[in-house]
Amino acid sequence: MINKALNHLEELLITFLIGAATVIIFISVTHRYLSGVEIPGVQDWLLTLDFGWAQELCIIMFVWMAKFGAAYGVRTGIHVGVDVLINRLDDRMRAKFIVFGLLAGATFTGIVAALGAHFVWENGAHYAIFNFFGIHGEDLYEGPTTPDLEWPTWIVYSAIPFGSLLMCFRFLQVCVSFIRTGELPHHDHGHVDGLEEEQPPVDVDFYGMDDNLHMHDLKHPMVGDRRSGHDRRQIAGGKRTPERRRGERRNRGGEGEQS
Repeated sequence: MINKALNHLEELLITFLIGAATVIIFISVTHRYLSGVEIPGVQDWLLTLDFGWAQELCIIMFVWMAKFGAAYGVRTGIHVGVDVLINRLDDRMRAKFIVFGLLAGATFTGIVAALGAHFVWENGAHYAIFNFFGIHGEDLYEGPTTPDLEWPTWIVYSAIPFGSLLMCFRFLQVCVSFIRTGELPHHDHGHVDGLEEEQPPVDVDFYGMDDNLHMHDLKHPMVGDRRSGHDRRQIAGGKRTPERRRGERRNRGGEGEQS
């Protein structure tokens, strides 16, 4: 239940960030273009609007999206991996290397999360938290702010510990699942969510498909060879068509010249 809620929260956050960033970029570019067009009344109103913060906000949103998107990639198996040598090993050794790689990823992201949390805490998070609870300290560092939005930078940098911690959890989750089932998450890049994949029948004859998208056997014309449906039915039934007879005569003539 908790894991399912975390999955939905992760997907919702990534979707919101990329969607909102796209809308902000579109509005900012449109505003910049229309501000240079001499439209009475509209141009003066557009010039009063300030979108100087849009670029900074979009950068922040893409940083957060990248960190949480990396954790999503571990869960769904969409990260690029080089497994040529691993797949050549026997199943037992392959499983050991996979577990080692997953634990190494969890260790690395865990260390990054710990270092990131310490950096965020010392960069002004402790000042904001203590002030929120009414604890005042003279030696607390307030921390810098961003140039345009004037947000505390510790809020922006919080993507590092939160995203890395979630990524560490995903590595451990995949590792436990692999130890139990022996399977890794796999993402089909040709699959589109929301569309049902049509499975071809078991007895489908790819050689018999009348198109140029599948390989054909000798009974089918080559690409660009236009034959009528009557000729194709004769070939399928083993009958000799005029084209087939001409081909046989050419073959016999070539054999006679060689002899």
